[in-house]
Amino acid sequence: MLPVLVVFTSSEKFYPEFFICARIWAKIIIFGMGFNIKTVAEQIPEKDRSYMLVANHTSMLDIMLMLAVIKQPFVFLGKEELVKIPVFGFVYRRTCILVDRNNNRSRQKAFNEAQRRLKQKNSVCIFPEGGVPQDQNIILDQFKDGAFRLAIEHQIPIIPLTFHDNKKRFSYNFFSGGPGKLRVKIHNFICTENLQPNDRRMLKEKVHKIILDELLNPGLH
Repeated sequence: MLPVLVVFTSSEKFYPEFFICARIWAKIIIFGMGFNIKTVAEQIPEKDRSYMLVANHTSMLDIMLMLAVIKQPFVFLGKEELVKIPVFGFVYRRTCILVDRNNNRSRQKAFNEAQRRLKQKNSVCIFPEGGVPQDQNIILDQFKDGAFRLAIEHQIPIIPLTFHDNKKRFSYNFFSGGPGKLRVKIHNFICTENLQPNDRRMLKEKVHKIILDELLNPGLH
């Protein structure tokens, strides 16, 4: 798909077409690796409306699974070091908001870029743990503020998602994993209307509890 992706990453106006290709790519990878997706949605995103997508982060599958289950175009806010990956990095640089989490200036620049993309009526996806926890025993790490600060500032709903099986199916441990089911729970949206910047901690803790409760007591069978 690289020739097509090169064309569609040449300009932001082609982003909707790129997003369609990215979803096809993600599904080919997921099903080709022997996984099947089971999604339960408490609420369905509306077309042509911006959202803040947040989910737990445990695997490289998270990016592909998010693309596979969310139909509305969105952009990722992701780690800058991934641009070093051959071929993937070329596309990644042109379609994601890049951030060096150890650099304050880079974090502010990424925040400003996310604001710009939201004003274009795109949605934004942020994994609020800030990366995959190094301790494999952590079920859900503490969340950072960025996603919730943006959602409040732009008064857009937050869509919490729980990925149940990505760590088990395809973790960063080379000798673990295998084909099987990938369960996804799309939770009821969290409204941010009339919230103020000082409410971001409350909002962050609310979304963290929703995802953690689902991981500990899955409502999927």
